[in-house]
Amino acid sequence: MSGDERASQTRGLSQVSTALASGPIEVLGLMPGASNATFLVRCGTGLDEELAIYKPQRGEAPLWDFPDGSLHRREVAAYEVARALGWPGVPATLVRTGPHGPGSLQRFVRFDPQAHYFTLAASHREEFALVASFDLVINNADRKGGHCLMDEDGQIWVIDHGVCFAEEPKLRTVIWDHIGDPLPAGAVEDLQRLCEDLDGDGVLRRRLEELLDPAEVMATRTRVSALLSAGTFPEPDPSTRPFPWPPI
Repeated sequence: MSGDERASQTRGLSQVSTALASGPIEVLGLMPGASNATFLVRCGTGLDEELAIYKPQRGEAPLWDFPDGSLHRREVAAYEVARALGWPGVPATLVRTGPHGPGSLQRFVRFDPQAHYFTLAASHREEFALVASFDLVINNADRKGGHCLMDEDGQIWVIDHGVCFAEEPKLRTVIWDHIGDPLPAGAVEDLQRLCEDLDGDGVLRRRLEELLDPAEVMATRTRVSALLSAGTFPEPDPSTRPFPWPPI
């Protein structure tokens, strides 16, 4: 599948619906096990409704290495980058004000709770090479195996991008299977286009600067350029902790 075909397919699955963008938001319950306030909500009414995950800003736990109140915007920034690339499958995500104030709102994916990265990696190697590329671009500090979902149609989705886009290297991921491998051939053109989109006064750059610090946007552009120059997946930095905890 070419990069353009992947982009068309993923964008078609990731569009923001009317219900998600402007429908009324009804809280259905608190999601268990989340480190920040995370709610399952219903958006829209009648035939025009869908489930979503709502993460209000005021429910974000403070972190020493990320600015307070910024995690929900990072979730949206990750979606914007995935949409620009055309991969990987990040559910449609936007900033909205819900019952507990402003936060991120992300389309809920109905998934197999028994499936995660460690059960899917061998049979979906190509898809996870794209996820690994994406995590390098966004500097994902928390790619756990349980953040990789398979929906009812067999599509792979990745979620939980609140601790991404830091200026300094923070990559922590369970996906280290591709060390030394060349970047996926079809993804290189997409990454080159992303680099161009982050230059000058492009639409993506302007959008990311609404969500992130401008220095973080420039650091993202630098990471894309470095990844393209290397042409292969890197080894973990021996001076850092390269794995998240817990791994799932």
